[in-house]
Amino acid sequence: MKLSPIEERIHEQSPSPHPWGESDLVQLDPDHPGFRDAAYRARRNSIARIALEHQGGEVPTVEYTDEEQGTWRAVWKNLAPLHDRYACSQYLDAASLVRLDREKVPQFADLNGVLRKTTGFTLRPVAGLVGDRTFLGYLARDLFLATQYMRHPSRPLYPPEPDVVHELIGHAPTFSEPTFARLNRAFGRAAARVDPETLAEVARLYWYTLEFGVCRERGRPRAYGAGLLSSFGELGEFERRVELRPFHLPEMIATPYDPTDYQRVLFVAPGIGEMTERVCGWLDALPAAEASEITPSGTR
Repeated sequence: MKLSPIEERIHEQSPSPHPWGESDLVQLDPDHPGFRDAAYRARRNSIARIALEHQGGEVPTVEYTDEEQGTWRAVWKNLAPLHDRYACSQYLDAASLVRLDREKVPQFADLNGVLRKTTGFTLRPVAGLVGDRTFLGYLARDLFLATQYMRHPSRPLYPPEPDVVHELIGHAPTFSEPTFARLNRAFGRAAARVDPETLAEVARLYWYTLEFGVCRERGRPRAYGAGLLSSFGELGEFERRVELRPFHLPEMIATPYDPTDYQRVLFVAPGIGEMTERVCGWLDALPAAEASEITPSGTR
């Protein structure tokens, strides 16, 4: 299967978890809004080191600056009314249970206390974007790898990569909901056992469901994907600007994606329940790779 250049960057051949190190500190593309902002890069590195030094136990606290708290509040001011209009009912129910603070950035440790009591999932901090087998594979262990740094203040309503806004607003509430937890675990089990080519298909399906999934409720499209739910620009425009196609697994896994730009195509499921059954059925039926089909650990 041919991958897009962006997909190639995060696709992993190795069956082993990614060994984080200093190379995982800030590596921004030239078109990133923080590329020439030395203070922003230093701040992201300091937060990334918290993740690199975390060896288990409760997640250390990140002391967010007044500017970062302001970005958090600005995001909520714009997103809250869009959630009321476009978010699916399962997400809204989960969000009412988790009850994210809209005035200051919640700490992972506090959220983990809530999530453990519901589905057993917890958030684990990572320094930055990780590969597909690492990211998805941890889901089978009820661990969601999440970044803690804040998006650049010049682009508060759309980041070019996952940040703490995306992780907490888009993903965290869903881990309190059993259906979403089941779906995440199915992705994790599949990612841990399949060959590299099939892994790329699994990653695409994750993208078009748990990242940018849309379903129908009462005849209208509603968002359940974290990428939509955490992006003012995406959520406010997807009905008018994006091509909405019927939910079709073969087409979804054949469609490349670009996480650095607004989406052009989304797939609309008949409902969360049917989507979950079809996706879990496909994932659970994937065969395990032969040992020779996976590159040995440490090579890419």
